[in-house]
Amino acid sequence: MLDWRDHITSDPKVMLGKPCFRGTRVPVYLILQKIAYGEREEDLLASYPGLTKESIQAAQLFAVDAVNNDIVYPAVP
Repeated sequence: MLDWRDHITSDPKVMLGKPCFRGTRVPVYLILQKIAYGEREEDLLASYPGLTKESIQAAQLFAVDAVNNDIVYPAVP
């Protein structure tokens, strides 16, 4: 089972601490927004080479967990 914590992190020095994909400056909200507007996974992967199919799935799982548990940002490792 995929754990979003393996793909998403929050660092106050990167994008003001907004949750981003590990090793990138790509914020999770941006990818979730693009998914909501109908952008295809293939296009996202082409536009953001640092992402994988698993990281896109992790973003969705992060959103579910955030809504379900009132999580605002993941802990900084």
